Amino acid sequence: MTRPPSSILSRLVRTPAVRALLIQCGAAPLTLVLVYLLASLRLSWLYPVSYLTVAVVHGLVAAAITWRAGLAPWWRLIELLFPLAVLAALALQLPSWIFLLVFLVLLGWYWSTFRTQVPYFPSSPGVWDAVRQQLPEPRAGGGRLRVIDIGSGLGGFVLYLARVRPDVDVVGIELAPLPWLTSWLRARLSGSRAQFLRGDYEQLDFGQFDLVFAYLSPAAMGQLWRKAQAEMCPGSNLISYEFDICGKPPDLVIHATNDTTPLYKWYF
Repeated sequence: MTRPPSSILSRLVRTPAVRALLIQCGAAPLTLVLVYLLASLRLSWLYPVSYLTVAVVHGLVAAAITWRAGLAPWWRLIELLFPLAVLAALALQLPSWIFLLVFLVLLGWYWSTFRTQVPYFPSSPGVWDAVRQQLPEPRAGGGRLRVIDIGSGLGGFVLYLARVRPDVDVVGIELAPLPWLTSWLRARLSGSRAQFLRGDYEQLDFGQFDLVFAYLSPAAMGQLWRKAQAEMCPGSNLISYEFDICGKPPDLVIHATNDTTPLYKWYF
């Protein structure tokens, strides 16, 4: 069923990145009022009114609103520094095409991170091997095991598993175009059997996989669990690196590397 436009807009506005943008816009008129009061009260000898003053005040106002709105702490730092970064970029007098190029590269790399709240998190070979050791038993009747890495990034885990377990069909799915293209090219150039799909894992049916591996973010884990519960078949496994699921204790906790970051495993 297609969501109505109002529902999509409401969900978009609730995403932290859009809220942060709206806060920056909303801080502008408040900043102008504060700077006007600063000048009218004849305090300019103490705090000279300049573009730097405006940028500092704007950042402080935006950071304060962000704190009041309950966004994560790193958003406060971003809001504080953003006006200063804009001022510094203007002072450098860089060609306008550089900003467009940077925007396109960031867009291709992160794509809809503002909506999914899942940034690029690369995992390590130690983690890949630990997941390999957790592969379930082959399906009855001799069918091949199917494994998917949701949010596969540059494809390291998928390429590794396809290489060391030729009896397993391994798929990676990635929403951001540049990481997906990189992984797809790596598979083609190396002659790997690994498959890479570009798209949203929420559109996939988890029921066709024996193991789902995820390295996402805390914001995505609740929806991931609901999808896994609804679609995964008996005997399949869900493994998440670093992030657990609130209220759903894992069946197994694995410490794959020397650090304290665990793998969480759920049986279905």
